[in-house]
Amino acid sequence: MLPAKFVERVLRELGPDEGGALCRALTGEPSVSVRLNAAKGLAAPSGCPIGWSTGGYWLDARPSFTLDPDFHAGRYYVQEASSQFVGHIVAACGGIGGGRVLDLCAAPGGKTTLYSTLAGRGGLVVANESVRNRAAVLADTVRKWGVGNVAVTVNDPSQVARLEGWFDAVAVDAPCSGEGMFRKSEEARTEWSEAGVALCAERQRGILREAWRALRPGGLLLYSTCTFNFTENEGVLRDFSAWAAGETEPAERIAVDPAWGVVCGAEGDFQTFRFYPHRVEGEGFFAAAVRKRAAGGERRRMPRPQRDPLAWADRRAVQELERWVEEPEAMRFAAVGDTFYGYWQPQAEAVAMLSGVLNVIASGVEMGQLFKGVLRPAHALALFTGLRRGAAAVCELPPEEALRYLRRGEVAADRFAEGMNLVTADGAALGFAKRIGRRCNNLYPNSLRILKG
Repeated sequence: MLPAKFVERVLRELGPDEGGALCRALTGEPSVSVRLNAAKGLAAPSGCPIGWSTGGYWLDARPSFTLDPDFHAGRYYVQEASSQFVGHIVAACGGIGGGRVLDLCAAPGGKTTLYSTLAGRGGLVVANESVRNRAAVLADTVRKWGVGNVAVTVNDPSQVARLEGWFDAVAVDAPCSGEGMFRKSEEARTEWSEAGVALCAERQRGILREAWRALRPGGLLLYSTCTFNFTENEGVLRDFSAWAAGETEPAERIAVDPAWGVVCGAEGDFQTFRFYPHRVEGEGFFAAAVRKRAAGGERRRMPRPQRDPLAWADRRAVQELERWVEEPEAMRFAAVGDTFYGYWQPQAEAVAMLSGVLNVIASGVEMGQLFKGVLRPAHALALFTGLRRGAAAVCELPPEEALRYLRRGEVAADRFAEGMNLVTADGAALGFAKRIGRRCNNLYPNSLRILKG
């Protein structure tokens, strides 16, 4: 059942016909959609392409994602169709290839993976989440996607904003009252209140101001929520525009096909986009975009690093690490403690700087640890799109055995070569296993193993 106060507001603001249609839609079945990882070569699923999303598809039915090896291999991400619209905004505004992108409220990581793909290996996505347990989920999502151009941080937005004028684009998918998730989440319906809406709006105003500090002049700001109300959407943007008076300008025109059913509008210099589930096959969503007016010069004010946790790898370590990647000349390697990481060259120094001023819990691609000069590869390396398949023997498993591996069960040694093996299913990397004589050690992370199904 929908909250009574919510229904009253919707009927008052949208009228009995439109409001009634929205309320009925919110009591129906949610749609199911995914976005493919272009770097991992999965064929298009059975379903309808999402018009505003490259690689996005509505599915005909909800499969068991938990029991799909392709899901665990990071070949796709289960993401609401509506929220994939941010990729359309970015493309219409000139793209973010090679740029620095801040995803300020990033968990669980769906939009982060989208920005990671769009930024490419020349770019850097800083995915921040202030709540540590949510940040851990975010880091797992990023590792699975495997592009290797993301740094996951756990900081308050005010701390990230100390990187003043450093980012080419900043995305704020703000914590909200979650009205757009009502048909997916009983919790969202039971926890909703008018007081909660007001509290969310207050938080959103503060987060937007910090995001603005981090954005360079001329950069793109994206704001989004999964809620319908004016207070958290246009109201927040109106207050922000008054605060940032004279510093905003419209972004490039973002074309929308009328057949999509998206309700377009404006709030000051912001272009706005609303997704109503009775108009669009997807959940409730709101998005807006604006540019920071270019000023005289692009001053960037950086905080002084408080530590230097990255140590660039020496020649001997580099030789071993390079044999595990397809394009070693395009990467740099560094150690944090006894664990080695790989970074794409264009942003390696930037990640090193970030590590000195923010709480970075994951970055680049985790390579693993060296024992007597030989790499014991990390799980993240198996999922890295730049992995060189010839670095270890490859063991292709049929579906049932792949699921046994993903449950971290025993795997028959006779399928594996002696030593380290890359485990694959339908050609997609799942992780590593090591054969020692007649025994094979399943190296799939215990924290990621399939527990149900």
